[in-house]
Amino acid sequence: MRLLEAAATHVDGAPAKQLAREAGIALPTAYHLLRTLTHEGYLRREKGVFVLGEAAERLSSSGAQQNRRGMIGDALAHCRDVIGMPVYFAVYREGEIEVVAVSDTPGNPAVEEWADFRETGHAHAIGQCLLSQLDDEARQDHLDRYPVQSITRYSVRDDRTFLRRLDAMGRMRPVVERQEYALGTVCAAIPILAGDTAATLAISVPAGQADRLLPAAERLQREIGMLLRTLAFSISI
Repeated sequence: MRLLEAAATHVDGAPAKQLAREAGIALPTAYHLLRTLTHEGYLRREKGVFVLGEAAERLSSSGAQQNRRGMIGDALAHCRDVIGMPVYFAVYREGEIEVVAVSDTPGNPAVEEWADFRETGHAHAIGQCLLSQLDDEARQDHLDRYPVQSITRYSVRDDRTFLRRLDAMGRMRPVVERQEYALGTVCAAIPILAGDTAATLAISVPAGQADRLLPAAERLQREIGMLLRTLAFSISI
């Protein structure tokens, strides 16, 4: 690891002797380790110097990804604590609904995914909010792959009715869903502009506390401005 750290500080590469000195490793040991690191793809030898290889670059990319996810988790936890409800962050990416992160507590648990969120976008606030941001062609493509189906007695019954509902919602309006995905639960979702990607923040609460939902959604909207930069990172994950 010390050899890799030393190599990472030299964009144009460094010879074995220099890396051994900077890493504090005896030269014979350094030669052996450098050969191993090169064989495994963590380093490349070019014109007598060592530079980072593809395997090391993958490690760096993975670490950056974990850091971004940690930032998103912290942002959602802040919202969760302010609002007192589970908070969800989701995007519509490559034709699929993707719940990127959820923050909840034992006292305020998130909705259990008892039916695949990707296939039931018509029935939950997250999916309705994401699909409302798409153009007509993208909406129809989604419904061709995931047709409307009854999830609860409150859910929409057919594609045509659902598309009419989306048209009535408007593209950047908050969405409220009452027991359409899970009996006993009501949800709200706020649309987010993240470049060309449809995204949303959502909250859920037991149906018996439905009177808390709209005030909490308004509070969430006020928090979004502070979170946009952090949440935008997830688009590249």
